[in-house]
Amino acid sequence: MKKNHIIIVTLLIMLTIFALATYFYSAKQVETKNQLAAQNTSAFIAEHSPRKGNPHAKVTIVEFVDPACETCKDFHPIIKDLLKKYPAKINVVIRYAPFHQGSDQMVAILEAARKQDKFWDTLDLMFETQQSWAIHHKARPDLFWNELKKAKLLDLTRLKQDMNDPAILKVIQKDLADGQALGANKTPTFFVNGKPLPRFGYQPLMDLVNSELTANY
Repeated sequence: MKKNHIIIVTLLIMLTIFALATYFYSAKQVETKNQLAAQNTSAFIAEHSPRKGNPHAKVTIVEFVDPACETCKDFHPIIKDLLKKYPAKINVVIRYAPFHQGSDQMVAILEAARKQDKFWDTLDLMFETQQSWAIHHKARPDLFWNELKKAKLLDLTRLKQDMNDPAILKVIQKDLADGQALGANKTPTFFVNGKPLPRFGYQPLMDLVNSELTANY
């Protein structure tokens, strides 16, 4: 009985130590991101960055996104809902973080689609059909091509040509460099008016957005 008691107490102590270590590690990460954000304000938005919403809005959400990221897919409708709810008060800026294998080609599709004014429609289609072309955390652009054919959204001949534009690689490199400067090492990573989320999740994002809306309007 005494031995069991010692084991239980030991386990409780270990769990407490682990919880405290996790808390302080998370707090340190947030502190680091805040410091990086303050030191690299020019890294949030690039001239080439796709944007949606009111360009003069007082609340700007910057999202580092990977088209093959399942969590990015889950957050996509949330961002769309915010834009629908606050069309005059929010501006959304997309930055690329193609960490998954093959995602750079998905970015090339998006950038080529921009030349046909179909960036957002194509991004919607990517997330809606993600399960059909993102296999085992790897992007399969060839499988997404089938979705594009079915959607009849784009001139695919022109799209294929525009995907070879050397400027796309520079866009990706710039976004990855800016993401690294800001500590955006996973997707999605959000910044609201230059502030990182205190912790990742739906509620922290909503809380920060609402806080900035209240402070600015």
